[in-house]
Amino acid sequence: MTRRDIALYSLVLVLAGMGWGMTQPLGKIAVSTGHQHFGLIFWQCAIGAAVMALVSVLQGHRLPLHRGALLTYLVIALLGTVIPNSTFYTSIAHLPSGVMSIVISLVPMMAFPIALGLKLERFSARRLFGLLAGLAGVMLLVVPEASLPDPAMLVWVPLALVGPFFYACEGNYVARFGTADVDPIRVLFGASLAGALLTLPMALGSGQFISPLRSYGPPEFALILSAVLNVFIYAAYVWLVGRAGAVFAMQVAYLVTGFGMLWAMAILSESYSPYIWAAMGLVLLGVMLVQPRRNEAVAAGAAIEETGLR
Repeated sequence: MTRRDIALYSLVLVLAGMGWGMTQPLGKIAVSTGHQHFGLIFWQCAIGAAVMALVSVLQGHRLPLHRGALLTYLVIALLGTVIPNSTFYTSIAHLPSGVMSIVISLVPMMAFPIALGLKLERFSARRLFGLLAGLAGVMLLVVPEASLPDPAMLVWVPLALVGPFFYACEGNYVARFGTADVDPIRVLFGASLAGALLTLPMALGSGQFISPLRSYGPPEFALILSAVLNVFIYAAYVWLVGRAGAVFAMQVAYLVTGFGMLWAMAILSESYSPYIWAAMGLVLLGVMLVQPRRNEAVAAGAAIEETGLR
């Protein structure tokens, strides 16, 4: 890569980290007046599907609807959106946004043991140390009484860990079974549409549906901005993987966590104890050790969907 290429790719990487990091405090704002998960997920998916439909029309591509594609959309919608976002919106209503940014960065560490079980990865001492560092980071979040602002928040941490687990399952599913020859943009389109169709009856049946015919305030605008950011940043991430490689693009994990905490401090006026900052450092160290090295990342681009539907 030329210096100009490196500068451009680095800029895209930073912007992606800033954008995805912002979705954590935006999620906190979206639930601040009582909006619940099924209603929020439906509109997140519906907005994402609408944007992707427009992109597909402009590109002249149709959404594949063969059996393999439909199964892919359904699985990725469930593993990458409906289940993890349900726990995300529930737990972020009770936990600081910055803590959620740390928890979500645990995805690579949860993905590795699953990949070992599926024989998609090989065991190594380096990655074992990464898992231990991540575990130590989680322990720093939950064990010291001075870590969380309120000890009562502790009961919501296990629920917050459900989302990263399902993201890890999603990434391994894609690595193991692929996406039925559907390109990433159409995968996001189809999975967003599937997620909207799945959660609409849930939102209506549970009384969580958010009517668009209402006055709009910060929670509603936060939801819209988060959905639009996710779609466009995902598209940028796909482009970056294709141009700069999966190893370079995966460094966005560190930026998402760091910017997530900075945005929470700037937007929500959150402050953190030394334990939380130490936990972030240990978790990011774990991510660095667990992520594949350059010669192991040839197939890592197939795991783009692990990030795209959060």
